Amino acid sequence: MANILFIKNGLVVTAEKEFQADLLAVDGTITAIAPELEPPEGAEMIEAKGMLVIPGGVDVHTHLDLSVGQAHASDGWFFGGKAAAYGGTTTVVEHPGFGPAGCPLNYQLDLYRENAVESVIDYGLHGVFQHWNEEVKTAIPDIVGGGYPSFKVYMTYDGRLDDESFLAALKAVGDASGLTTVHAENHAIVSHLAEELKRTAPRKATSHPQSRPDYAEALAVETAIRLAEAAGDAPLYIVHLSTAGGLEAVRKARAAGRRVWAETCPQYLTLTDDCYEGNFDEALKFVMAPTPRKQKDVDAMWAGLMDGTISTVATDHCSFAWKDKKVRAWGNVFKCPGGIPGVETRLPLLYSEGVLKRGLSPSRWVDLVSTSPARLFGLEKKGRLEPGFDADIVIFNPGAEKSLTAENLHQAVDYTPFENITVRGWPEQVFIRGRKIVDGERFMGEPGQGRFIARQPFCP
Repeated sequence: MANILFIKNGLVVTAEKEFQADLLAVDGTITAIAPELEPPEGAEMIEAKGMLVIPGGVDVHTHLDLSVGQAHASDGWFFGGKAAAYGGTTTVVEHPGFGPAGCPLNYQLDLYRENAVESVIDYGLHGVFQHWNEEVKTAIPDIVGGGYPSFKVYMTYDGRLDDESFLAALKAVGDASGLTTVHAENHAIVSHLAEELKRTAPRKATSHPQSRPDYAEALAVETAIRLAEAAGDAPLYIVHLSTAGGLEAVRKARAAGRRVWAETCPQYLTLTDDCYEGNFDEALKFVMAPTPRKQKDVDAMWAGLMDGTISTVATDHCSFAWKDKKVRAWGNVFKCPGGIPGVETRLPLLYSEGVLKRGLSPSRWVDLVSTSPARLFGLEKKGRLEPGFDADIVIFNPGAEKSLTAENLHQAVDYTPFENITVRGWPEQVFIRGRKIVDGERFMGEPGQGRFIARQPFCP
């Protein structure tokens, strides 16, 4: 017997338009969207009058299952996916951490696939470069062909690539129809300032943002863009952009026709470095890289969303527990595991802060959180409400209000960096491939129902 879903009287919002319509999905695939459709016999009927009907969110930058040394993100695949679903995200693309020194390029991909058996939402995986040699280069085409067409380069940390290796990786990934993503911070600047502050002010939380200044990101973004240009205009995606200087480099490159895309995250749209003032333990909640910046940078990120310079909003979700941060950072902010939770709050924050407060159009909102990330990262059946696409659907209540607290969210972590921010607009029902997974506060998902998505080669 067919699984039939019929959503009636909703305001359908796509990346292009808003229109009143009904939606029909059969066996997990959208089959029709139009006004006044006739519901088939046996359909599950959903009344969506007064609601927005949008495609399920696509978060292309998560660390649900990250381990760094002895620290491990508190969510894992089940709780991270559950929180994502409550927030209207139905697909993630996970960035694995570094593997053992010298491991082959597929090592982390295979490991994360094994660990993801409890995922309740659909997922893909990025590759990660942590060294460069002929073996790594040779492996790229087969990995792209296996459904992993994107790879991450770090310009800082121990697993970073130097400029020569980074350029070679850009060229090889581009030649294999892949997309290179980059964590852009200049390592020489960050490590120099951090070493000085470790000696002089390790117990000050403000030492963390001081060690990662805005110009370290801006310089790295400019360098990455120029390396991509030298690699034959290889496609480049800047993760978690946070500064006005970095944004301007992206804007100039795009105006010159370079194939450069950028994402930002809710933390860089809502928080400033004031969060590091005051109580040391409280400030540890906000230890992340890049750090929240100045208000001028927040304003610049919103401007980049409005004018199209920034293509996506992801989260960089990485939920090290606050209790663990306090234990590990005792007496030294530089020992604190970096990262924050955010996978549940992305869609509501961007709707409340962007659509309602700053005039971001609902269609642009949908494009940023679902359609563009799906398109850029080869999720060919995700991110759109159209016949033939997966019935990943969110019934979004634009009038619902919620004060964000650790207690009323579903992330398996003991804090939220957005504590006591009140948002207006929240998902009411969420479907993955036509199956209801969230109904108000009721969770209806099951471990293992999420599917690995083999993504298509890069073709923007």
